[in-house]
Amino acid sequence: MQTTEDIGSVAAIIISPPFITVDGLVNLRDALASKTSAGFSGQIARPSYIYRSGEPAKVTDQGRAQFMALGIKKVFDLRSQTEIKSFQAPPLEIDGVEVVNCPIMKDEAFDPASLAKRLSSFDTDEVKTFLALYFSFLKAGGPSVELILRHIRDQKDHPCLIHCTAGKDRTGVFVALIQLLAGMGEEDIINDYALTTYGLQPLLPTLLKRFEANEVYKNNWSGALNMATAKAETFRAFLSAFREKYGTAEQYIKAKTSLNDDDIEIIRANLLVSASE
Repeated sequence: MQTTEDIGSVAAIIISPPFITVDGLVNLRDALASKTSAGFSGQIARPSYIYRSGEPAKVTDQGRAQFMALGIKKVFDLRSQTEIKSFQAPPLEIDGVEVVNCPIMKDEAFDPASLAKRLSSFDTDEVKTFLALYFSFLKAGGPSVELILRHIRDQKDHPCLIHCTAGKDRTGVFVALIQLLAGMGEEDIINDYALTTYGLQPLLPTLLKRFEANEVYKNNWSGALNMATAKAETFRAFLSAFREKYGTAEQYIKAKTSLNDDDIEIIRANLLVSASE
């Protein structure tokens, strides 16, 4: 149970960079806010260009104004239509902002049998189950990855948001590919993933209500709670396994999309800025 001190600490964290306040939008932060060397001479990852978050269903009028002030022109929604309808969490609607639905998780993943099996796995071997889940995203996610990367290639001046439901798993994997391209250090990428532990706190009551309303979740409560975690060791294991299977982000992109080396160089250039800026 959280103490008043714990709650105050979380509140202080989620109103501080890289978190960004948009009323009603949880777990929103600048995905390229790292100031560490990107490994490219005199350049670092470009801030205020790639954003990540959880679902936007509860964005208020004040939040819409705050969102527009960020200059975001396109939103990539990684959720399936079944998920959106099941959770009654509609896409973001803001004038001048294009929302692209590019799901990477098959609808069958939400049927009771599949869900129960996954939750049971989260209960018995959390890290192994996360790795299997994340690699399933990578296996099926080429078309969605390509949509996002083509936007970065072609729309240098149009910031974008990438989100799923919690902004943790699907978003975390896809954003990590972008962070790797931008040369962010592995520990920075891991720490960014783990920030979701704090960023999800405002959404937890909603998530718990969803779990409690579903018999499959209720019957696999320990697995459901493990599934909601965002531990540094989980993503450290994922990045190690990713290197072993795919090598680099560039190699993954060339294997799973139609983008080539020239495309990747343009994308990387658009993800970097001078360290002196």
